[in-house]
Amino acid sequence: MTYRQTLLELDPRRVMIAKGKNASELFPAVVKNVASKNIEIKKLVYVYLMRYAEEQQDLALLSISTFQRALKDPNQLIRASALRVLSSIRVPIIVPIMMLAIKEASSDLSPYVRKNAAHAIQKLYSLDPEQKEMLIEVIEKLLKDKSTLVAGSVVMAFEEVCPDRIDLIHKNYRKLCNLLVDVEEWGQVVIIHMLTRYARTQFVSPWKDDEVVEEYSENNFYESDEEQKEKDQKVKNTYTMDPDHRLLLRNTKPLLQSRNAAVVMAVAQLYWHLAPKSEAGIVSKSLVRLLHSNREVQYIVLQNIATMSIQRKGMFEPYLKSFYVRSTDPTMIKTLKLEILTNLANEANISTLLREFQTYVRSQDKQFAAATIQAIGRCATNITEVTDTCLNGLVCLLSNRDEIVVAESVVVIKKLLQTQPAHHGEIIKHMAKLLDNITVPVARASILWLIGEYCERVPKIAPDVLRKTAKTFTNEDDLVKLQILNLGAKLYLTNSKQTKLLTQYVLNLGKYDQSYDIRDRTRFIRQLIVPNEKSGALSKYAKKIFLAQKPAPLLESPFKDRDHFQLGTLSHTLNSRATGYLELSDWPKVAPDPSVRNVDVAELGISGKRRPSDSSDTESASSEENSSDSEAESDSKSDSESGKSRNATSSKVAAPVSVPTKTHELLHRMSGKGLAAHYHFSRQPGIFGDRMVSVQLTVTNTTDQKIENIHIKEKKLPPGMRMHEFNPIECLEPAGSITVSMGIDFCDSAQMASFQLCTKDDYFNVNIQPPVGELLLPVTMSEKDFKKEQGMLTGMNETSATIAVAPQNSTRLVIIEKVVKAANLGVVPSGQDNIHRFAAKTVHSGSLMLVTVELKESSTAQLIINTEKTVIGSVLLRELKPVLSQG
Repeated sequence: MTYRQTLLELDPRRVMIAKGKNASELFPAVVKNVASKNIEIKKLVYVYLMRYAEEQQDLALLSISTFQRALKDPNQLIRASALRVLSSIRVPIIVPIMMLAIKEASSDLSPYVRKNAAHAIQKLYSLDPEQKEMLIEVIEKLLKDKSTLVAGSVVMAFEEVCPDRIDLIHKNYRKLCNLLVDVEEWGQVVIIHMLTRYARTQFVSPWKDDEVVEEYSENNFYESDEEQKEKDQKVKNTYTMDPDHRLLLRNTKPLLQSRNAAVVMAVAQLYWHLAPKSEAGIVSKSLVRLLHSNREVQYIVLQNIATMSIQRKGMFEPYLKSFYVRSTDPTMIKTLKLEILTNLANEANISTLLREFQTYVRSQDKQFAAATIQAIGRCATNITEVTDTCLNGLVCLLSNRDEIVVAESVVVIKKLLQTQPAHHGEIIKHMAKLLDNITVPVARASILWLIGEYCERVPKIAPDVLRKTAKTFTNEDDLVKLQILNLGAKLYLTNSKQTKLLTQYVLNLGKYDQSYDIRDRTRFIRQLIVPNEKSGALSKYAKKIFLAQKPAPLLESPFKDRDHFQLGTLSHTLNSRATGYLELSDWPKVAPDPSVRNVDVAELGISGKRRPSDSSDTESASSEENSSDSEAESDSKSDSESGKSRNATSSKVAAPVSVPTKTHELLHRMSGKGLAAHYHFSRQPGIFGDRMVSVQLTVTNTTDQKIENIHIKEKKLPPGMRMHEFNPIECLEPAGSITVSMGIDFCDSAQMASFQLCTKDDYFNVNIQPPVGELLLPVTMSEKDFKKEQGMLTGMNETSATIAVAPQNSTRLVIIEKVVKAANLGVVPSGQDNIHRFAAKTVHSGSLMLVTVELKESSTAQLIINTEKTVIGSVLLRELKPVLSQG
């Protein structure tokens, strides 16, 4: 069968899978193509096998040997797909084969394959938990991996297999914090949740300081100065945040700007559980931003805000209007916003909120209107200044045409009246008159309970209410019947003369009721209030039992008890412990030893096999890491030394081929009040350190007065970036100019280095942003080594584009001149006239950057860049394209 025929056959099957149709019956026909040599066909077959391998295990087992061979395939996508299919065959008999495949894949050159090895760990653990110890060894190895592609997946495997092995995180903690910004979004969420749990076990509480300060503020007016000084000293020495604790907070803060709602929510819960209370407020703006997302995201975010707003109202008070209800909101969102508005209510904003609530009560959504009335009741309880206003407003609602609104108002009024019944006899009379019109059982029961509880305050109305309800007793709801019995009992004890016969009549009706609850209550009440020979000693205490003063109910938020679950988790959303939930531990009273997170230089290498082109330190580390446990220490050393010698011969740092003369403006003379500054990249390696890019800064005084003390201050650098400042310039004469050198470690990124250029009297905010070409160091390399390295950096590590070359740019000398001027690359000798090769390594990490310009026919060329730093590679491609296409 030809490639075209096979591809045409397989593609419709992929479409069937994508549309959710069952294509399992085609398994035998598809699986035979697994041995195809064509990469495109292999990819399609593996997509199919990953979907159906678990269902057709017997047939999949027949192809095991093919999958094992595919694990050695030169193409990283095929190796990864083979591992994924192998881990999808859930048969215990192949566990040893899977274990071996995972171990080999964890040392693969490709980070994509190592990522899939981490995914396979979880599948193997669920198939055979007895492999746990061996899998932990692989997890420990992958945790040392420096690739951002692997980080999220291995942490997920850690959380599944051994979440209690905190000791595995110690040495990798700082690395994970620094990698966090560059990890994929799914991985960021997993890592943040894991680091939240880790931090709660390793650092002391940052909230103690707040408690001491609060206690300190309530000092004695008559304290002596000495006592005051002692207290001052105590407060100053109270709490110092661990640098690693601060590192976590600092490196997660930029993620609040993430476009992914799950990442923002993860950072918000981290700040809530780990940050000092004074710093936790920065998450509020980001959470409010998420309220513009779809309703599912809104629901989760609002639930978390509702929990936060109970404990720390100040965080969300500035965004009060963001929680106003829209007519288009679904009921679940309306109810949550209402809950948050109630939590945020205080003396300053209550009048505004009550006006808003009045609108909500008129909503067509009856469930929401009822919730609003409950919210008004809570506001009345919490803020005593508006209790009367709320009560009067609720009484007005009793004349509403809507029965549900009236019923809810009655229930809330009943709760409010319990707080101060002496002042509200008129309201009780008013509610008694409404009894004839209200039919909702809960509301009728509430009115009867109020009249019975405070029957001595309405002595004329209470007996009449009992008379009316006695007539309708048999037709009432069970809830109402119970309250009629209670009312009769209380009136019998307080006003026996008027109500004795009525109560006995009601008790007789209850004696033969269909509900056993009503019959039991009737017998109980009769024995208590109507003494006879059989009555026990309890009848003496009937008044104390029925007329005891009841405590006023607490109107509390339904989110009050959710704070014991970690924010952003399923358990918090359900308010119930979900399967797999990992509790946050309490802060330790004394911080564990912070030195466990210190990393030796030899441990900084990644866990994968390294190529000779990597830096000598990394080569040394990786060769030590890859040596077996049984090998002697001398073997490990000899491996690392041979790695260094290979590195020295194959890719030595060379002198720059070209130094650009182009300068960039740092500070214009108008903005700088006469002080002008320009900078250019001198391409001088290692002046201030191996990882720093050299920058020459020319400062000019355009005024007629001398400028004193020119220096750098207030550096605002992204995480990981460092700067070596120039020595302060004591004095710059009028019309004078001076050139100084400084070094910046850009961490292999094109992010700006922002700082203040200061004089004796002024300061100016400036920034330096490097072209990607200046983040490189040229290396010397033979054509053979170049091709070898390029062969290892294919697939996801390769970026290419076809460009139209200007005719005058097609000669060898012009191409070399233009390329090395745009980027700090070394020229690699080439045996072909139409192919030009360049090599460099990144200043910070020493990762190889290989550039190839291959001239084609009709004035076109293919520009290829191979590097592990795929982001830098794609940016460099963008920078070089116009250089070659322009004349």
